[in-house]
Amino acid sequence: MLDILSITGPIYITIALGYFTTRQGLFARTDMRVLGQFVINLALPALLFNALAQRNLSDIFNGRYLLVYATGSLVAMGLGLLWARRGAHQDPTTSVYYAMGMSCPNSGFVGYPIALLVIGPVAGVMLGLNMIVENLLLIPLTLALAESATGSGGRWHTVLRQSLVNLFRNPMVLGLMAGFTASLTEWQLPSPVARTVTMFAQASAALSLFVIGGSLAGLHIKGMRRQVAQIAVGKLLLHPAAMLAVLLLAEAAGLPPMEPHLRVGVVLTAACPMLGIFPILAQRHGRDGLAAAALLGATVASFLSISVLLWVFKQVPGWGG
Repeated sequence: MLDILSITGPIYITIALGYFTTRQGLFARTDMRVLGQFVINLALPALLFNALAQRNLSDIFNGRYLLVYATGSLVAMGLGLLWARRGAHQDPTTSVYYAMGMSCPNSGFVGYPIALLVIGPVAGVMLGLNMIVENLLLIPLTLALAESATGSGGRWHTVLRQSLVNLFRNPMVLGLMAGFTASLTEWQLPSPVARTVTMFAQASAALSLFVIGGSLAGLHIKGMRRQVAQIAVGKLLLHPAAMLAVLLLAEAAGLPPMEPHLRVGVVLTAACPMLGIFPILAQRHGRDGLAAAALLGATVASFLSISVLLWVFKQVPGWGG
């Protein structure tokens, strides 16, 4: 178990440092927004560019991974929506945010740093593939569903269209596209520029975790424990279980198995807490308090759930054992 803690320990120690230094006033929560903007606008785009530009396009575009990740996430989303409506008796809009919390992981701020320690440099390619599914499918779809749930007529069409238009203003998507282009054309950056991009890319892992911790400072679960527990269980247990089931069923149906590190990576990504901008997205419909509480609860609980998952991987041949 010590080898598992050697992986998860640094991740959650860094999150805890962000949390406690912000709680103690060394940093303000507003500082986390600035640091977060640095990660989103510079560090992660640089990371995505480097991860893709330095590999052949055939090694990057993995249709099997995209299919499994998209299908597993949609299954988790559907089951989360069904549970919220039928089991938890939530209203339609809250149910959509239940589903978003259960199916949209924090690939960049949590998933990538963990995957980097578990499966190595290929984690950058995996992050790029995750971003394709999340930005093109999962986030636009859940936002459109939330708008539709308000009963405001055809506005969901506008939200879906605007979400897709905004993709081309997203620095991470731009970094992704630039990396694909560089890989396709085999274009190399001049050495000074390449080293600068690498410096920014290397800043992403630790800083993103620190930002997550600082952003959690001041959040509270009080009064929402039942809802938070339901969303956290859905995210940390249902989503990876759905991903594993889709993966195994696809292979049983004849889909060629993915490389071992990608099999581990796709399940590990699903086991991460929900995306860090979950409360911001939920703010539009007044569910930001619930979203923030769920983010706090799931992030804290994920230390145990991810550690256990990594231990299970170690015991099973072909999954790290």
